[in-house]
Amino acid sequence: MTVFEKDIAIDMGSSSTLLFEQGKGIVAREPTVVAVDKYNGKILKIGQDAQRMLGRTPANIVAIHPIDSGVISDYEITAHMLRELVNSITSFSLFKPCLLICVPSSISGVEERAMIDAAIEAGARKVYLLETAVATALGAGVDISKPDGRMVIDIGGGTCEIAVISVGGVVEVESVKTAGAAFDEAIVNYVRKKYNMLIGLSTAEELKRTIGGVITRPDVGSQEVKGRNLTNGLPKSAVISSAELIEAFVDPMNRILDAIHLVLERTPPQLVGDLDRNGIIMSGGGSLIYGIDRLIERSTGIRTVVVDDAISCAAYGAGKMLNHLEDMQDGMMNFYRKRQLKG
Repeated sequence: MTVFEKDIAIDMGSSSTLLFEQGKGIVAREPTVVAVDKYNGKILKIGQDAQRMLGRTPANIVAIHPIDSGVISDYEITAHMLRELVNSITSFSLFKPCLLICVPSSISGVEERAMIDAAIEAGARKVYLLETAVATALGAGVDISKPDGRMVIDIGGGTCEIAVISVGGVVEVESVKTAGAAFDEAIVNYVRKKYNMLIGLSTAEELKRTIGGVITRPDVGSQEVKGRNLTNGLPKSAVISSAELIEAFVDPMNRILDAIHLVLERTPPQLVGDLDRNGIIMSGGGSLIYGIDRLIERSTGIRTVVVDDAISCAAYGAGKMLNHLEDMQDGMMNFYRKRQLKG
């Protein structure tokens, strides 16, 4: 076993966290959620175990989502979750691992420091930060060392980030808090207004996945959902059609399209031609909403494709960078502009 055998890449998003171990691939995939006793602050469970507890436990147990828009919103809980996840795959290792963590391009210096400190507290020997857009491009097989403009759109659970990358760095970026969760909330609001009925976010997410889309879906028609009548509090059901969800998705989709056009307007002219030739790469769970790639292509006139395994793409890309940590440390990878920070 070599010193670097257990180095780990982490894609820690608002809704899910993926760990990629060098030489093994993705070894953990957990919801980014922690169950906490709100009376004494005790952390009870993390990940899937925490998610399974929700709704089946006393009212004093609450769900905490420690990552918001790709950055830490609760430092102590994030550090605890990282420690648990890292320990689960390195418990028999003699060496502390290096951690390579995907972060938004729009991350601030204070947010960077918090992520680094949390990773060091979780047991990292060194911490490296990699922009998610760069990781996604690497995961999609793009040679990021070339002076060739590419647009990456990552639609996660809480944030949509649109970035133009060239020579391994981000040239332009725009981040909006409109992503997968915003589409779920749009369904909840639509059903509330039209049917005077309240449904849960999990029900909305199921609708989004089964019949939802931003363009007409020829393969599905409608689905019955159950909720609570807002007038009398009694159970109520309604049949929701795929066409209705297109209507519900108009506002969040327009916010994403506006952000894409804003990035295109700010992109240097010499790179716009590259984008037209290379197309747009999409990743993240939100990119799997039916028709979202085609609608973006129709709006921009630029060929748009969703990467294979859109949810795991950034983690695989970050995993590729684990083979170059020494080069990053020595400053030899001149196409990689993101800084490496030691604990």
